Amino acid sequence: MNNVIEITESAAAQIKKMKEEESENVLLRVGVKGGGCSGLSYGMGFDAEVKEEDTTFEQNGVNVVVDKESAAILKGVVIDYKQNMMGGGFTIDNPNAIASCGCGSSFRTATNAGTPEDC
Repeated sequence: MNNVIEITESAAAQIKKMKEEESENVLLRVGVKGGGCSGLSYGMGFDAEVKEEDTTFEQNGVNVVVDKESAAILKGVVIDYKQNMMGGGFTIDNPNAIASCGCGSSFRTATNAGTPEDC
């Protein structure tokens, strides 16, 4: 199976640094859950458990796990890490998003409105 998402070299380097503080056996879990002002919110963290319905792949030296439901929404997403005068942070470019909030962490797609909440 093709990779669901793309992790840039910059993001992979930052994830590897963060992973040094975790167990070496963890994977990067990327997912989507209902909520946020636009209806769906991104989730990213380390997880040692892989479930039967998960998709796993490797990208730029980072082992990634995505649950089946999130995979359909995240297909084509690019995760990057950008450094600027205010520090650094991960950015998520989602070609499936038709609307997003000002902070960029909440979105909706044409086929999934999620569960919008008040900001």
